Amino acid sequence: MFELLISFWRPLVEILFIWVLIYSVIRFFQGTRAMQVLLGLIILVVIFLVAKFFELNSIIWVLSKLFAVGVVAFLIIFQPEMRRVLARIGTAMSTGLLSKGGTLEEVIRACDHMARHKTGALIALERDVGLKNYIESGMMIDAKVSAELLLSLFDPHTPTHDGAVIITGDRIAACGSLFPLTQITDLPPSVGTRHRAAIGLTEENDAVCIVVSEETGSISVSVFGKLTKALDLEDLKKILEGLFKPVENKNVFKDFIDKNKKLFQVHGKSPKI
Repeated sequence: MFELLISFWRPLVEILFIWVLIYSVIRFFQGTRAMQVLLGLIILVVIFLVAKFFELNSIIWVLSKLFAVGVVAFLIIFQPEMRRVLARIGTAMSTGLLSKGGTLEEVIRACDHMARHKTGALIALERDVGLKNYIESGMMIDAKVSAELLLSLFDPHTPTHDGAVIITGDRIAACGSLFPLTQITDLPPSVGTRHRAAIGLTEENDAVCIVVSEETGSISVSVFGKLTKALDLEDLKKILEGLFKPVENKNVFKDFIDKNKKLFQVHGKSPKI
């Protein structure tokens, strides 16, 4: 009986592992230029299997030689992506977003400094939906988040200050990235290009965008296509904690919205709390 269970248990584990691996690879490359290369490799594998089934020996020979070289080519082509995957795995085992000295604390500290000095900034925090298309539109960095690095990226004397910074986990994935502007026409004149880009991005996915106004130094947050302006640091912290720690702080975020409805400009669908 025990041997029978083992005989069923092992194949199930192997199938589950392979399925998760393939799904993770496809999801990781989805929406990037590398996805086109990956699709090409998948097509070649399908052709190889069809050729084996019909015993097309010439095609089998050519593809076998191609695959032998393709392993090395794959490692070279996807080296940056593979490095980021390994970095994410290590990140998942280390400190989280909300730990002392973590990502959110560094972002809030940077926003405080930029607000006081009226330094314009646009920061996107990735959540469940990937931002790889937008990461590739900017300059890839892959550096640990720190307030000092954020301040240097948004320094008015640097070429990266006009674009957006994208944060994935506890890493700055890219700077100088470009976001789509919202097509809403009834926004007040005080909503500038950075605010429109923040709304435009969050209309398409579940990212969180933080905007620091260059004119007034006020801090705004856009999420679910919804913008709130003139936040103080305490409110900013509550919103971020409510979004990135939804199980424990879901009611905190909902209560904050309910109590401050006048601060919010609603665009499109209501947020899903």
